[in-house]
Amino acid sequence: MNTFDRIREGLEQAIAHASGEPLDVLIHHPAAPNVKNIRRKTGLTQEQFASRCHISVNTLRHWERGDRQPQGPAIVATGGT
Repeated sequence: MNTFDRIREGLEQAIAHASGEPLDVLIHHPAAPNVKNIRRKTGLTQEQFASRCHISVNTLRHWERGDRQPQGPAIVATGGT
């Protein structure tokens, strides 16, 4: 299968999903990263880490306390898997 065919297949699946059709696909839900451990391993302060992830320090503090979890692109920005 060439690149165009893979792109077309992905678009067809996205359209089917948006239409509510059941799909035979595997959906990945990445686990929320342990942001405090990641930040500590980098040696960055909360202010430095928040700045590099383009988030507020308050958001970072919520993540580190476990009040909230990173969602969507933030999981990738913080190094989640």
